[in-house]
Amino acid sequence: MLSRLFAPKVKVSAHCDLPCGVYDPAQARIEAESVKAVQDKMAANDDPHFQARATVIKEQRAELAKHHVSVLWSDYFKPPHFEKYPELHQLVNDTLKALSAAKASTDPATGQKALDYIAQIDKIFWETKKA
Repeated sequence: MLSRLFAPKVKVSAHCDLPCGVYDPAQARIEAESVKAVQDKMAANDDPHFQARATVIKEQRAELAKHHVSVLWSDYFKPPHFEKYPELHQLVNDTLKALSAAKASTDPATGQKALDYIAQIDKIFWETKKA
């Protein structure tokens, strides 16, 4: 009797963990833009205290960007997406590696490279939303 009482009354399904609208590569892009902005500011300021604070912020933002890319890969993109976009696995891997490089570097070029990869993920993401 209790099992019937607590049994679901309505079945729902979604291609991702929650109905769409909660996933967006913009989150990764915003964090990666922060990484690059910090790198730009670090190049213009040689104060050691500023550099120390900026390094902490840059590394935190890079980790957040990596998190958002990883969530898209593991929770949003599904087998049909990987079939249609066979380059997606490598693109995500390259993006995560680029974010790691930006995390470890003060060179804004590394931040820009991560942003370029995220833009490619963004393009694929929005193409999947049209389907």
